[in-house]
Amino acid sequence: MKQYSLLFSSIASFFLLVWSGTSYSSLEDTEKTTISAQSILERSDEIRFPRESFQVNVAIRTTSPEHPEDDLYHYQVLSKGNENSIVRITEPASERGQTILMKGRDLWIFMPSVSQPIRLSLSQRLTGQVANGDIARANFAGDYHPQLLRDESIEGENYHVLELTGVDRSVTYQKVLLWVNQSNYRPYQAEFYSVSGRLLKTSRYENFDEILGEIRPTRIVMEDALKSGEVSILDYSDMKLRDLPDKLFTKNYLKRLE
Repeated sequence: MKQYSLLFSSIASFFLLVWSGTSYSSLEDTEKTTISAQSILERSDEIRFPRESFQVNVAIRTTSPEHPEDDLYHYQVLSKGNENSIVRITEPASERGQTILMKGRDLWIFMPSVSQPIRLSLSQRLTGQVANGDIARANFAGDYHPQLLRDESIEGENYHVLELTGVDRSVTYQKVLLWVNQSNYRPYQAEFYSVSGRLLKTSRYENFDEILGEIRPTRIVMEDALKSGEVSILDYSDMKLRDLPDKLFTKNYLKRLE
């Protein structure tokens, strides 16, 4: 009996060591993957927009089979620390003076004809294929839990494919697939999905240029995945660093921006 007891004890110890080693290794691999995915996403965010306070102009042109003529809007965006931004409509003249304020993931729009700001959501459509969150909050690292899904080669370039899952229901999209260049962390393309998993639209990052110390995309092409031929093109220009005081990003201050 003593021999059997020792034998079972040895077998149990062996399996415990195997399980412990496997579990530790698995946890370690998961942690490395999580850290790697997070660092890739953060670096890609830094390339799209600077961490410092900045100002940039955005022109959005939208075309569709029903409306072949360009639907053109111009915006001025003031951003501070990825959590605060102001989006001012400068064209067309009929909508000039409308201003969107973002604090965290909360949005309001101020309209000269209305006395109080109106609450908005990030996912509401701004114009064409562009949602409020696409222009007011471009903070993937703060809005999504990233996972390194796979690596992929496209036209001789190697990309990390990240699956981004929304931290809660308030984010612009519930799931995003983001392709990031492995050698320089530049975003290449993205797919945006609804809560049900339906593909809503795709985007491509183009026209890279050196701006404020980084090679950044100056154009984003968004295509509707549900309606063929509906495209919005976002062109970014005149990006510059600005010292933006906190008081600027308050509802009470919006009236001063007319």
